[in-house]
Amino acid sequence: MNQTTLDELMEKVDSRYTLVVVAAKRARELTERGSTDSDNSVDKPVTIALKEIKNNKIKWKRAGDGIK
Repeated sequence: MNQTTLDELMEKVDSRYTLVVVAAKRARELTERGSTDSDNSVDKPVTIALKEIKNNKIKWKRAGDGIK
């Protein structure tokens, strides 16, 4: 089983918080659509989202700098 490591994922995003938010939003999209690819039929939506982040299939943009 080829699992994605945290180190591999952290190269794609700027923080762990960003990783969690991006993965959660994508997993929610996958769940709501109910789409399943034949290759990913056994993977859960979060696993699929993390694989997509690792493979640069998801683009994200920080909305703002936060509260100051």
